Amino acid sequence: MRRHKDPVFRMIRSNIGDPDEALDLLQESFVSAFGAIRRYDPERPFRLWIARIAQNKCRDWARRRAVRSFFSLARSIEPDDDFESDVPGPAREAESRAELLLVEKAIAKLPQTLREVLVLRTVEEASQAEAAAILGISEKAVETRLYRARNQLKALLEDMAVVGRD
Repeated sequence: MRRHKDPVFRMIRSNIGDPDEALDLLQESFVSAFGAIRRYDPERPFRLWIARIAQNKCRDWARRRAVRSFFSLARSIEPDDDFESDVPGPAREAESRAELLLVEKAIAKLPQTLREVLVLRTVEEASQAEAAAILGISEKAVETRLYRARNQLKALLEDMAVVGRD
């Protein structure tokens, strides 16, 4: 666990965006891995196996979140005094931090299939073969999705920059 927790946490956090939820999902991933350790094939890298489990936990989390979001919209609308602001931190925040937040928001807007590939290949620096094994798709599909993810990310960042200038 010590060897793999940091890269798995980064992958989860990059996929879902919330560090607190990422910690919960990290723990769930290792608990699930421990429960399924008999099915682990020692001929294959443990890193890929645990990453695949974590990726599935991210997908489950996204599905649960979508269901909750749907039902929260169905509730009656009542005034709510305690809400969180989406306003970024103080203006004195470093420019590089602001850019990082912008990129994280843009990545979060990507479709899940593209976001997963982008995170694995660029953030986690997984090889094309490793990403394919983790996601259960072909290497060509990884290549195609990565190309599409980069193009969509570029377009999103350009749109966000234009909106920011207005």
